[in-house]
Amino acid sequence: MGKNDVTNSVGDNGKETLNLLTSTQTVIQDALQRLGLSVSAFELLREPVRMLQVRIPVRMDDGSVKIFSGYRAQHNDSLGPTIGGVRFHPKVNDNDIKALAMWMSMKCGIADLPFGGGKGGIICNPRTLSFGELERLSRGYVRSISQIVGPTKDIPAPDMYTNSQVMAWMMDEYSRLRKFDSPGFITGKPLVLGGSEVREEAGALGAAICIEEAAKLRGLPLKGARIIVQGFGNAGSYIAKFMHKSEAIIVGISDVYGALYDPDGLNIDYLLSRRDSFGTVTSLFDGTITNEELLEQECDILVPAATSNQITAKNAQNVRAKIIVEAANGPTTIEATRILSERGVLLVPDVLAGAGGVTVSYFEWVQNKQGYYWDDKEVTMKLREKMVSAFHQIYDISKLNHVNLRTAAYMVGVRKMVEAAEFRGWI
Repeated sequence: MGKNDVTNSVGDNGKETLNLLTSTQTVIQDALQRLGLSVSAFELLREPVRMLQVRIPVRMDDGSVKIFSGYRAQHNDSLGPTIGGVRFHPKVNDNDIKALAMWMSMKCGIADLPFGGGKGGIICNPRTLSFGELERLSRGYVRSISQIVGPTKDIPAPDMYTNSQVMAWMMDEYSRLRKFDSPGFITGKPLVLGGSEVREEAGALGAAICIEEAAKLRGLPLKGARIIVQGFGNAGSYIAKFMHKSEAIIVGISDVYGALYDPDGLNIDYLLSRRDSFGTVTSLFDGTITNEELLEQECDILVPAATSNQITAKNAQNVRAKIIVEAANGPTTIEATRILSERGVLLVPDVLAGAGGVTVSYFEWVQNKQGYYWDDKEVTMKLREKMVSAFHQIYDISKLNHVNLRTAAYMVGVRKMVEAAEFRGWI
């Protein structure tokens, strides 16, 4: 695509890049080239159209004032408002927030939603903050970004280490600023404040549906299938719960402190009862292994549901799963994706497997707008329809174009954004 091409997945020094933004740009560029779309389309999509950095003063419990840094990225609003989560994490940075916003755009395109991607985050360690400090931080963030967000501009949602309580504080603060009740400003709210059924488990349920469809393609019955779930937070714990209910055998789980593996299966009900609010449980056990070792254990299906860059060129050859379903953001690098695809591993990418959360956020936004709320069966049915349709569309495109599912997913994800931008006269 000319002089502005981004770097490849392997840098000039021969080492694999782990930069999420660069990797995302590389896949977007490849998808656009395969679709025969213009250089201008790539220049538009290679960075968010808007990126805000804020400084948030918070009065701490001891009376001191601490200044926190935060971000809000809006990738592309050619289709409509942007939408995306807000994460509280000590490793939040501007490049990752940009990449996450771009992934959210892909998810919206894949699920055929009238949104572009957004993402926000605050550099903090929520484990060290009191309940009152978390509330003041949440409200301060909304005040800082209030001019660029809203139900017709940009809709926040839960993400890593944020939950329905944080969303409730943020909605209340936005409503105070705007002088009217604004449930449609944010999703992932408590049900009593206009939240949607199934929203809390939506991301995991979308991934579980993808696991089911991938298993069908490979002729693998879920009953008795051996599954490893790396990560035991909101997504990982729900996925383990859903798969256990389907009579699969969960042979491995992990958290930030280590991993548990038993080829005969783990007691998932017990582990779920003992995990804390941050998804940690392995510290209660002796004889744990590392997250890195867990990825290389024998299983039928591997579900990376923790953090990015877990499967790389260094360990991709050692992964023994037949199917990988990415429930985390960016857990597999581009080079690892190539290696796994060449080995015949069916890898369902994050932008497809992780689209359940934003899909139910869309349902919540729709319900807020119309003031009529659906029961859990209707939400689940609508989500399943979206996910199954998206899965098979992407699988068919991958076969037709002889590309892996990640490239095919990006081809679907970018198409409507570019078309909308062309109609608007932007490119």
